[in-house]
Formats: sequence, structure tokens, C-alpha cells
Amino acid sequence: MTVSRVINADPGVRDQTRERVNEAIRALNYKPNMMARSLVTSREIRIGVIYSNPSAAFMSDFLGGVFEEASARAAQLILLKGKDGKAPTPEAIEGLIASGVGGILLAPPLGEVPLVRQVLRAANLPVAVVGGTAPDAISVGIDNRRAAYDMTRHLIELGHRRLGFILGNPDQSASAERLSGFQEAVREAGTVDAQIAQGDFSYASGLVAGEQLLDASAPPTAIFASNDDMAAAVVSVAHRRHLDVPADLTVTGFDDTTAAVTLWPPLTTIRQPVLELAAEALQLLIREMRAGTVAPAGEERSRVLQHVLVERQSTGRPARS
Repeated sequence: MTVSRVINADPGVRDQTRERVNEAIRALNYKPNMMARSLVTSREIRIGVIYSNPSAAFMSDFLGGVFEEASARAAQLILLKGKDGKAPTPEAIEGLIASGVGGILLAPPLGEVPLVRQVLRAANLPVAVVGGTAPDAISVGIDNRRAAYDMTRHLIELGHRRLGFILGNPDQSASAERLSGFQEAVREAGTVDAQIAQGDFSYASGLVAGEQLLDASAPPTAIFASNDDMAAAVVSVAHRRHLDVPADLTVTGFDDTTAAVTLWPPLTTIRQPVLELAAEALQLLIREMRAGTVAPAGEERSRVLQHVLVERQSTGRPARS
């Protein structure tokens, strides 16, 4: 029974014994049957949550939604965080799986990292992806293209004809979708000068992109950042340049995290229901875990939640030149 106790992380096993058993497991290349273990511990709902996101505000809200839903459903969470904004190593993910979780919840952007998906596919566990899509996983998100289109139309309707857009991480589908919505609204308007700067969803990248846009010979009168962290950075750049927001420069964000309401002026932004996205993904994941099998492709495994454009004090009509 000692091997079983080591595999199941029994705290009563002595360290010396645990190390000997682990050496034997490595030598034999033994991998436990995860489905069998899930059946044995079916009374418990153990979920692995893997996250690594440069947006501190988004991740704070996301984890808050996960914790609240897990508490309501008596689910046990085991967290695995990547370092320096990167995905955890395959070995770390395999260690999480070996701990006996019955399903995995992936925070954005990890659902789009091929190596992560490859490791999880081999484990044959139910997986839920937030903020992305995957053919073999539950997916929960919003219509990023439409949301960005709506915000860009709002800026154009305020009278802005010189727009700046700060792109998110180029490796994430949400970045491309938001850029697509921005460009569609600009094309429809026909008389708008659009400038694009590259960011990566972090505050630091927003500082660099904001400086780049405002250094232009004809700087934008409104800047739409792909998330609130980068928008907050643009507001900081504007203040350093003694520009009034919104009298001299309109700034908008995306997500409606706590960052949007803790700076001055409060941000006009797209409300992505982060808490609800996390809770919905967890609900669908638990349903699949309780069913004891990964749902077939024909089952409803994706949800698109509604976004909202929230107007606050960071937007206004452009100053007369």
C-alpha cells in the first residue's frame, strides 16, 4: 500500500520512503491511471487551475471568480502558476495531474499554448479554457471582435478622427480579434487616421506603446488599449506629459477590472465579465467531471457571454485644434 500512499501524496509517508518509491517509479517509467484514480476519489472534486498572465488586474478578478464558484460547489482547487508570464513546464503540469485532479481549468492565454494542450491531451482529463477556443476542450469567452468594434465606434461617434490602438500579446487570439474589430470600425468610418502600437497586455508594455503613439507628429486624440492595465499606463504617460484626460486625450481600456476604477479618471472600458467567465467555465468542467467522461464534440461545450461598454470619465469629445 506504500506505493499508493506516495502516489496520492499521503502526508504520513516518511521522506526517505517517499524518495525510494519515487526513484522506483521513475526507473519503471510508471504513470498512474488517472481515470481510475478519479473514480476512486469520486466523492471529491479536485480541480487543477493553471495560470500565467501578465495582467495582474485580470488575474486577480479571474481567481476571485474561480474561488467563489469552487467554494459554492465544495470543490478543491490546486493552483499551478507559470513563472515570468510563461506557461508552466510540462513536468510541472504532469506533477499537477499526478496529484489526482479530475479536471483542469486554464486561464488565458494558456489554452492556446500548444505544449500545454499536448500534455493535457495525453492525460485524457476534462479541460476548460477561458478566453480562447480549443476543439477538444470546454471554452468560455466573449465576442472580442464585436466588443472592440463597439468601443471604436463609440470613439468615432464622439468625434475622434485620430485614433491610437494598443495591441495585446500577438500570440493570443484575443489580440487579433480585438484588432480586427478596431480595424473594421475604422474602415467603415472612412475618414479616420489609425495608428497601432504593439503591447503584450502588461502595464510596462502600455507605457512604451503610449509614449510611441504620443510621440507621433500628429498624435491620436483617443487611445484604445486592448486591456485596462495598458490603458492605465497610457493615463500615466499622459499625466507625465501634463495632458489632461479626457480634455487633451481620451483613453479607453478593455476588461473592466479593478484597475479601471482605482485610477483617476476612472476608465471607460469594455466590461468582460471575468468573474462570470471563470464561474461558468468551472460549472461546465464540474458537470463533465461528474459525468465521468469527456463529453463528445457534439455536446454543448462552449459559451459566449455578453460584453458591456461602460462609460466613465476618461472619454470625451476631442479638443478643438
